Amino acid sequence: MDQRVMKVREAQQRAYVPYSHFPVGAVVETAEGLLISGANIENASYGLTMCAERVALFKAYSEGYRQFRSLTVVANTKRMISPCGACRQVMSELCHPQMEVILINASGEQMKTTVEELLPYAFSEEDLP
Repeated sequence: MDQRVMKVREAQQRAYVPYSHFPVGAVVETAEGLLISGANIENASYGLTMCAERVALFKAYSEGYRQFRSLTVVANTKRMISPCGACRQVMSELCHPQMEVILINASGEQMKTTVEELLPYAFSEEDLP
């Protein structure tokens, strides 16, 4: 099994999901080849919940990593898991538009896409006055 897949499934097991019971795992691969994982963390005040994708990216960024090769996401879904809009916006800010994003469903099927394909016409610093 691919090391990214093993690590993302381990991250999924660490999710804190007492309300939705919907664990998601994510792994960002740095340009140096380091795998940094994240899991979704819920809160009784739902708006404070953090998605696995943002946890992984924020952990990596806060540790000084600025270039990423890929982001892998897994959830127990029939269809491919897909990052929410907030995660897509964060990905468009912190990652290269052509960075590979690997989506994995419950049966282990994978789909590869890119940040740009997930969020075409992303809002960016160029749109600010």
